[in-house]
Amino acid sequence: MPALPALPPSDGRPELVVLRAIKLGDILIAVPALHALRRAYPEHRMTLATTAWLAPIVELLPGVDVHLAQQGLDHDMPIEPGTVDVAVNLHGSGGESRAIIAHLEARHTIKHAAHGEDGLPWLDGMHERERWIRLVRAFGIEGDPDEVDIRVPDLEPAVRDAAVVHVGAFYGARHWPVERFAAVARALAAQGLDVVVTGGADDVDRATAVAEGAGLAPAAVLAGRLDLQEFAAVIAAAHVVVTVDTGAAHLASAYHVASVVLFGPAPPEEWGPPASGPHVVLTDASVRRGDVFATEPDPALLAVTVDDVLEAVAEVTARVAS
Repeated sequence: MPALPALPPSDGRPELVVLRAIKLGDILIAVPALHALRRAYPEHRMTLATTAWLAPIVELLPGVDVHLAQQGLDHDMPIEPGTVDVAVNLHGSGGESRAIIAHLEARHTIKHAAHGEDGLPWLDGMHERERWIRLVRAFGIEGDPDEVDIRVPDLEPAVRDAAVVHVGAFYGARHWPVERFAAVARALAAQGLDVVVTGGADDVDRATAVAEGAGLAPAAVLAGRLDLQEFAAVIAAAHVVVTVDTGAAHLASAYHVASVVLFGPAPPEEWGPPASGPHVVLTDASVRRGDVFATEPDPALLAVTVDDVLEAVAEVTARVAS
Protein backbone atom coordinates (compact mmCIF):
# COMPACT_ATOMS: atom_id res chain seq x y z
CA MET A 1 0.00 0.00 0.00
CA PRO A 2 1.89 3.10 -1.19
CA ALA A 3 1.60 6.46 0.52
CA LEU A 4 -0.40 8.53 -1.95
CA PRO A 5 0.03 12.29 -2.50
CA ALA A 6 -3.73 12.79 -2.90
CA LEU A 7 -6.95 10.95 -2.23
CA PRO A 8 -7.68 8.63 -5.18
CA PRO A 9 -10.99 8.90 -7.07
CA SER A 10 -14.02 7.67 -5.20
CA ASP A 11 -14.81 3.96 -5.41
CA GLY A 12 -18.44 4.63 -4.54
CA ARG A 13 -18.13 4.14 -0.79
CA PRO A 14 -18.55 7.01 1.67
CA GLU A 15 -15.23 8.45 2.83
CA LEU A 16 -13.83 8.02 6.37
CA VAL A 17 -10.60 9.98 6.93
CA VAL A 18 -8.40 9.56 10.02
CA LEU A 19 -5.53 11.93 10.88
CA ARG A 20 -2.53 10.65 12.87
CA ALA A 21 0.66 12.01 11.32
CA ILE A 22 3.38 10.94 13.75
CA LYS A 23 5.88 8.05 14.18
CA LEU A 24 5.72 4.25 14.38
CA GLY A 25 4.88 3.91 18.06
CA ASP A 26 2.29 6.69 17.81
CA ILE A 27 0.51 4.91 14.97
CA LEU A 28 0.53 1.54 16.73
CA ILE A 29 -0.87 2.94 19.96
CA ALA A 30 -3.90 4.20 18.00
CA VAL A 31 -4.64 0.72 16.59
CA PRO A 32 -7.47 -0.04 19.07
CA ALA A 33 -9.29 3.06 17.83
CA LEU A 34 -8.77 1.98 14.20
CA HIS A 35 -10.30 -1.42 14.99
CA ALA A 36 -13.30 0.33 16.56
CA LEU A 37 -13.74 2.70 13.62
CA ARG A 38 -13.55 -0.11 11.09
CA ARG A 39 -16.33 -2.02 12.86
CA ALA A 40 -18.45 1.11 13.24
CA TYR A 41 -18.15 2.07 9.55
CA PRO A 42 -17.87 -1.20 7.60
CA GLU A 43 -19.20 0.33 4.38
CA HIS A 44 -16.78 3.29 4.33
CA ARG A 45 -13.47 3.62 2.56
CA MET A 46 -11.02 4.30 5.39
CA THR A 47 -8.13 6.65 4.62
CA LEU A 48 -5.32 7.08 7.14
CA ALA A 49 -3.43 10.35 6.78
CA THR A 50 0.00 9.74 8.26
CA THR A 51 3.73 9.88 7.66
CA ALA A 52 4.81 8.50 4.27
CA TRP A 53 7.73 6.35 5.52
CA LEU A 54 5.27 4.32 7.60
CA ALA A 55 3.74 2.84 4.43
CA PRO A 56 4.98 -0.74 5.08
CA ILE A 57 3.31 -0.71 8.51
CA VAL A 58 0.12 1.06 7.38
CA GLU A 59 -0.43 -1.92 5.07
CA LEU A 60 -0.66 -4.13 8.19
CA LEU A 61 -3.13 -1.96 10.11
CA PRO A 62 -6.77 -2.97 10.59
CA GLY A 63 -9.21 -1.79 7.97
CA VAL A 64 -7.09 0.88 6.26
CA ASP A 65 -7.90 1.14 2.55
CA VAL A 66 -5.86 4.21 1.59
CA HIS A 67 -2.64 5.69 2.98
CA LEU A 68 -2.59 9.43 2.37
CA ALA A 69 0.89 10.90 2.90
CA GLN A 70 0.67 13.62 5.54
CA GLN A 71 4.08 14.99 6.49
CA GLY A 72 3.49 17.06 9.60
CA LEU A 73 0.70 19.54 10.23
CA ASP A 74 1.80 22.57 8.25
CA HIS A 75 -0.55 21.95 5.30
CA ASP A 76 -4.08 20.75 4.66
CA MET A 77 -4.88 17.32 3.29
CA PRO A 78 -5.23 17.36 -0.51
CA ILE A 79 -8.92 16.48 -0.29
CA GLU A 80 -11.76 18.53 -1.76
CA PRO A 81 -13.78 20.06 1.12
CA GLY A 82 -17.20 18.50 1.51
CA THR A 83 -16.32 15.10 0.01
CA VAL A 84 -15.64 13.35 3.34
CA ASP A 85 -18.46 11.74 5.31
CA VAL A 86 -16.60 11.14 8.59
CA ALA A 87 -13.37 12.88 9.69
CA VAL A 88 -11.53 11.68 12.80
CA ASN A 89 -8.80 13.57 14.64
CA LEU A 90 -6.63 10.90 16.27
CA HIS A 91 -3.64 13.24 16.19
CA GLY A 92 -4.33 15.56 19.11
CA SER A 93 -6.38 18.58 20.07
CA GLY A 94 -4.09 21.43 19.05
CA GLY A 95 -4.89 24.18 16.60
CA GLU A 96 -2.95 22.66 13.71
CA SER A 97 -4.68 19.28 13.66
CA ARG A 98 -8.06 20.89 14.35
CA ALA A 99 -7.61 23.20 11.36
CA ILE A 100 -6.70 20.30 9.06
CA ILE A 101 -9.81 18.39 10.11
CA ALA A 102 -12.02 21.49 9.84
CA HIS A 103 -10.77 22.12 6.27
CA LEU A 104 -12.36 18.82 5.19
CA GLU A 105 -15.86 20.16 5.99
CA ALA A 106 -16.93 16.59 6.75
CA ARG A 107 -20.56 15.74 7.41
CA HIS A 108 -19.54 14.15 10.74
CA THR A 109 -16.45 14.95 12.80
CA ILE A 110 -14.99 12.94 15.68
CA LYS A 111 -12.65 15.11 17.75
CA HIS A 112 -11.98 16.50 21.20
CA ALA A 113 -13.67 19.77 22.06
CA ALA A 114 -11.60 22.92 21.99
CA HIS A 115 -11.34 25.02 25.12
CA GLY A 116 -14.74 26.59 25.80
CA GLU A 117 -16.47 24.31 23.28
CA ASP A 118 -19.17 21.78 24.08
CA GLY A 119 -18.07 18.19 23.68
CA LEU A 120 -15.46 15.78 25.03
CA PRO A 121 -12.63 17.64 26.80
CA TRP A 122 -8.99 16.62 26.37
CA LEU A 123 -7.56 15.08 29.55
CA ASP A 124 -3.85 15.10 30.32
CA GLY A 125 -2.14 12.15 31.95
CA MET A 126 -4.24 9.29 30.60
CA HIS A 127 -2.97 6.34 28.59
CA GLU A 128 -2.91 7.04 24.87
CA ARG A 129 -4.79 3.86 23.95
CA GLU A 130 -7.48 4.77 26.48
CA ARG A 131 -7.55 8.34 25.20
CA TRP A 132 -8.59 7.40 21.67
CA ILE A 133 -11.06 4.73 22.78
CA ARG A 134 -12.59 7.32 25.12
CA LEU A 135 -12.92 9.65 22.13
CA VAL A 136 -14.71 7.21 19.83
CA ARG A 137 -16.94 6.02 22.69
CA ALA A 138 -18.08 9.62 23.15
CA PHE A 139 -19.48 9.33 19.62
CA GLY A 140 -21.24 6.02 20.24
CA ILE A 141 -18.48 3.71 18.99
CA GLU A 142 -17.42 0.85 21.26
CA GLY A 143 -13.80 -0.24 21.43
CA ASP A 144 -11.27 -2.13 23.52
CA PRO A 145 -8.01 -0.32 24.42
CA ASP A 146 -6.21 -3.68 24.54
CA GLU A 147 -7.18 -4.59 20.96
CA VAL A 148 -3.69 -3.89 19.63
CA ASP A 149 -3.39 -6.65 17.00
CA ILE A 150 -2.10 -5.93 13.51
CA ARG A 151 -1.48 -8.31 10.61
CA VAL A 152 1.75 -10.32 10.48
CA PRO A 153 3.69 -9.57 7.27
CA ASP A 154 3.40 -12.16 4.49
CA LEU A 155 7.12 -12.87 4.36
CA GLU A 156 9.67 -15.14 5.99
CA PRO A 157 11.43 -13.33 8.87
CA ALA A 158 15.20 -12.95 8.78
CA VAL A 159 15.36 -14.95 12.02
CA ARG A 160 12.84 -16.90 14.11
CA ASP A 161 12.60 -17.44 17.86
CA ALA A 162 15.39 -14.95 18.53
CA ALA A 163 16.07 -12.70 21.47
CA VAL A 164 15.72 -9.31 19.80
CA VAL A 165 17.76 -6.58 21.47
CA HIS A 166 16.52 -3.32 19.98
CA VAL A 167 18.91 -0.41 20.56
CA GLY A 168 17.21 2.23 18.42
CA ALA A 169 15.49 5.39 19.58
CA PHE A 170 14.96 8.79 17.96
CA TYR A 171 16.36 10.83 20.86
CA GLY A 172 19.23 10.42 23.31
CA ALA A 173 16.83 10.57 26.25
CA ARG A 174 15.90 6.96 25.38
CA HIS A 175 19.43 5.66 24.76
CA TRP A 176 20.19 2.99 27.34
CA PRO A 177 24.01 2.65 27.49
CA VAL A 178 25.67 0.46 24.87
CA GLU A 179 27.67 -1.48 27.45
CA ARG A 180 24.47 -2.46 29.29
CA PHE A 181 22.77 -3.63 26.11
CA ALA A 182 25.95 -5.61 25.34
CA ALA A 183 25.92 -7.24 28.78
CA VAL A 184 22.28 -8.26 28.31
CA ALA A 185 22.96 -9.64 24.83
CA ARG A 186 26.01 -11.56 26.10
CA ALA A 187 24.02 -13.13 28.94
CA LEU A 188 21.12 -14.10 26.68
CA ALA A 189 23.51 -15.68 24.17
CA ALA A 190 25.14 -17.61 27.03
CA GLN A 191 21.69 -19.05 27.79
CA GLY A 192 21.66 -20.55 24.30
CA LEU A 193 19.39 -17.97 22.70
CA ASP A 194 19.91 -16.72 19.16
CA VAL A 195 20.47 -12.98 19.78
CA VAL A 196 20.08 -10.29 17.13
CA VAL A 197 20.53 -6.53 17.51
CA THR A 198 18.07 -4.28 15.71
CA GLY A 199 17.64 -0.57 15.08
CA GLY A 200 17.24 1.88 12.24
CA ALA A 201 19.79 3.17 9.77
CA ASP A 202 20.97 5.76 12.32
CA ASP A 203 21.55 3.05 14.93
CA VAL A 204 24.04 0.88 13.03
CA ASP A 205 27.07 2.09 14.99
CA ARG A 206 25.35 1.52 18.34
CA ALA A 207 24.10 -1.88 17.26
CA THR A 208 27.55 -2.90 16.02
CA ALA A 209 29.12 -1.80 19.29
CA VAL A 210 26.55 -3.83 21.23
CA ALA A 211 27.19 -6.93 19.13
CA GLU A 212 30.96 -6.57 19.47
CA GLY A 213 30.68 -6.05 23.22
CA ALA A 214 28.50 -9.15 23.48
CA GLY A 215 30.82 -11.28 21.38
CA LEU A 216 28.20 -11.79 18.67
CA ALA A 217 28.97 -12.41 15.02
CA PRO A 218 28.56 -9.46 12.61
CA ALA A 219 25.56 -11.24 11.08
CA ALA A 220 23.70 -10.69 14.36
CA VAL A 221 23.48 -6.97 13.58
CA LEU A 222 20.21 -6.41 11.74
CA ALA A 223 20.13 -2.65 12.36
CA GLY A 224 19.84 -0.76 9.10
CA ARG A 225 19.25 -3.96 7.11
CA LEU A 226 15.49 -4.39 7.48
CA ASP A 227 12.60 -2.41 6.10
CA LEU A 228 9.62 -1.88 8.38
CA GLN A 229 7.75 -5.02 7.31
CA GLU A 230 10.89 -7.14 7.61
CA PHE A 231 11.44 -5.67 11.05
CA ALA A 232 7.83 -6.38 12.03
CA ALA A 233 8.23 -9.97 10.84
CA VAL A 234 11.30 -10.46 13.06
CA ILE A 235 9.43 -9.06 16.07
CA ALA A 236 6.35 -11.21 15.36
CA ALA A 237 8.55 -14.34 15.28
CA ALA A 238 10.72 -13.42 18.29
CA HIS A 239 11.23 -15.38 21.50
CA VAL A 240 11.57 -12.17 23.49
CA VAL A 241 12.17 -8.48 22.76
CA VAL A 242 14.30 -6.20 24.91
CA THR A 243 13.83 -2.55 24.00
CA VAL A 244 13.39 0.95 25.26
CA ASP A 245 10.06 2.73 24.82
CA THR A 246 9.94 2.89 21.04
CA GLY A 247 8.22 1.35 18.02
CA ALA A 248 9.72 -2.09 18.70
CA ALA A 249 7.88 -2.23 22.03
CA HIS A 250 4.55 -1.44 20.36
CA LEU A 251 5.17 -4.10 17.70
CA ALA A 252 5.83 -6.66 20.44
CA SER A 253 2.51 -5.64 22.00
CA ALA A 254 0.74 -5.90 18.64
CA TYR A 255 1.99 -9.47 18.19
CA HIS A 256 1.67 -10.53 21.85
CA VAL A 257 5.38 -11.34 21.95
CA ALA A 258 7.17 -11.41 25.31
CA SER A 259 8.92 -8.10 25.88
CA VAL A 260 10.89 -6.16 28.45
CA VAL A 261 10.45 -2.42 27.92
CA LEU A 262 12.73 0.16 29.51
CA PHE A 263 11.10 3.54 30.08
CA GLY A 264 12.96 6.82 30.44
CA PRO A 265 11.36 10.23 29.88
CA ALA A 266 7.85 9.02 29.01
CA PRO A 267 5.64 7.56 31.76
CA PRO A 268 4.52 3.96 31.13
CA GLU A 269 1.15 4.92 32.62
CA GLU A 270 0.58 6.85 29.37
CA TRP A 271 2.60 4.84 26.82
CA GLY A 272 3.20 1.39 28.29
CA PRO A 273 2.19 -2.01 26.88
CA PRO A 274 -1.14 -3.64 27.75
CA ALA A 275 -1.09 -5.09 31.26
CA SER A 276 -2.92 -8.10 29.85
CA GLY A 277 0.03 -9.04 27.64
CA PRO A 278 3.36 -10.81 28.26
CA HIS A 279 5.25 -7.60 28.94
CA VAL A 280 7.38 -6.22 31.78
CA VAL A 281 8.04 -2.50 32.22
CA LEU A 282 11.22 -1.27 33.93
CA THR A 283 11.82 2.31 35.04
CA ASP A 284 12.25 4.52 38.11
CA ALA A 285 9.63 7.26 38.12
CA SER A 286 11.15 8.87 41.21
CA VAL A 287 14.12 10.19 39.18
CA ARG A 288 12.37 10.82 35.86
CA ARG A 289 13.37 14.12 34.27
CA GLY A 290 10.77 13.81 31.51
CA ASP A 291 12.50 15.68 28.67
CA VAL A 292 11.76 13.42 25.70
CA PHE A 293 13.95 15.49 23.37
CA ALA A 294 17.05 15.54 25.60
CA THR A 295 20.36 14.32 24.18
CA GLU A 296 21.35 12.48 27.37
CA PRO A 297 19.57 9.40 28.77
CA ASP A 298 16.82 10.12 31.26
CA PRO A 299 17.72 9.16 34.86
CA ALA A 300 14.61 6.95 34.99
CA LEU A 301 16.16 4.88 32.19
CA LEU A 302 19.66 4.85 33.70
CA ALA A 303 18.19 3.53 36.95
CA VAL A 304 17.43 0.24 35.16
CA THR A 305 20.31 -2.23 35.58
CA VAL A 306 21.46 -5.20 33.54
CA ASP A 307 20.34 -7.54 36.32
CA ASP A 308 16.90 -5.90 36.29
CA VAL A 309 16.54 -6.67 32.60
CA LEU A 310 17.79 -10.25 32.84
CA GLU A 311 15.44 -10.97 35.75
CA ALA A 312 12.54 -9.50 33.78
CA VAL A 313 13.42 -11.59 30.71
CA ALA A 314 13.41 -14.74 32.85
CA GLU A 315 10.07 -13.75 34.39
CA VAL A 316 8.24 -12.89 31.18
CA THR A 317 9.51 -15.87 29.16
CA ALA A 318 8.60 -18.24 32.02
CA ARG A 319 5.14 -16.69 32.07
CA VAL A 320 4.72 -17.33 28.35
CA ALA A 321 6.05 -20.89 28.64
CA SER A 322 3.55 -21.71 31.38
